[in-house]
Amino acid sequence: MPEAATTSQNRNHTSEQELLLRAYRFLVLGRLLDEKFATLYRGGKIHGGVFIGRGQEALSASIGVQLRESDVFAPLIRDQAGRLAFKESILDAARTYMGSVLGPMRGRDGNVHRGRPTAGYIPMISHLGSTISVVNGTLFAKRMKGEKDFVGAACIGEGATSTGSFHEALNQAALENLPLVLIVANNQFAYSTPASRQFVCESISAKAPGYGVKSHQVQGNDLTACLEVVGAAISDARAGGGPQLVEAELLRLCGHGEHDDAGYISNSLKQSPLAGDCLKIAEQQLMKRGLADSAQLARWNEEAIAEIEKAIAQVQREPTPDPYQEDWCALASRHLQETHNHLDV
Repeated sequence: MPEAATTSQNRNHTSEQELLLRAYRFLVLGRLLDEKFATLYRGGKIHGGVFIGRGQEALSASIGVQLRESDVFAPLIRDQAGRLAFKESILDAARTYMGSVLGPMRGRDGNVHRGRPTAGYIPMISHLGSTISVVNGTLFAKRMKGEKDFVGAACIGEGATSTGSFHEALNQAALENLPLVLIVANNQFAYSTPASRQFVCESISAKAPGYGVKSHQVQGNDLTACLEVVGAAISDARAGGGPQLVEAELLRLCGHGEHDDAGYISNSLKQSPLAGDCLKIAEQQLMKRGLADSAQLARWNEEAIAEIEKAIAQVQREPTPDPYQEDWCALASRHLQETHNHLDV
């Protein structure tokens, strides 16, 4: 083989290894940060819900690490690993969960509805099907401004594919040939409603061709597979291939939220390949490739814990909103607020 070709092959191989290691470390960081939030919630330190992504971190991390600065990311409620891999800091996450005025939402909004829209990081919308239209609009705006080389990743669950907003937005994206990558985390339950009560087609990915959209499938608890399949979808969209739909089959290894014991998940599902812990699977993949040993994995885990504890300690010292001093204008820019002259009666 010519030397140049050998060098290129080695470079690509190294790049794949670096990507795998980076994704793994965000997977770990996302898992541990979620667990810390769950502990704080149980201790009464967090108000509102806590929805952790245990079992979905491999898929989430594989999205965040492959997006670029110019891209758009609209995460799921369980996408802590992907949020961190994209643009979110641990401080931003902690400040929002714990109501600090220094966070991106200034202690005002629900803890999972956080983001920085001007940076391409879209706050999650609970009605997930609507997320796709928001990403479509952002991609339209970037196109109209003459920007190049960008994609938008919108993350939803399988339940959102049953909504009218999913149909309208995916149809629009296809018609306009938008660089949309729609990631569907098929975790088998829309809260507690099983997929069998959501659709009767063979798979969610089978819906895509009807819209003229390319589809991809992957087992969502396999980190290397997720990196490959999600990466291919992002590359296709970036190259002008139009919208891409990725269906990742997996199982959340927890309830819908910390308030839910997930008693509706059958034993057969818990014993299926989908129930394999993506963290353990990723560790085995790293060790099999000689990229880490048990001691190195333990060190990374300890480093992540130290980083999280430092951030939480800082946020616990920060102020929460003062209801008597806070400017509660709902819009980011006051000059956009509608005003009305008050008439004397």
